[in-house]
Amino acid sequence: MKSLVLIAAASLLMGGAANAAPCKDAKGKFTKCPPAASKSTVAASNITKDAKGKCHIASGPKKGQFTKCP
Repeated sequence: MKSLVLIAAASLLMGGAANAAPCKDAKGKFTKCPPAASKSTVAASNITKDAKGKCHIASGPKKGQFTKCP
């Protein structure tokens, strides 16, 4: 029973946080929010494929790490 109450409280908090900052224009009128930024921090031109078909970051501080292929 306690876990059900905790789950309900957590869902209310998460839902409230998502709606806490609606987008407004310069005049203070509500507008449609711009799309969220991409989660990928690596440029597509910075990714290379090896002989096995796996993608790696070519340069930078994360050089050599596996990454998602574009």
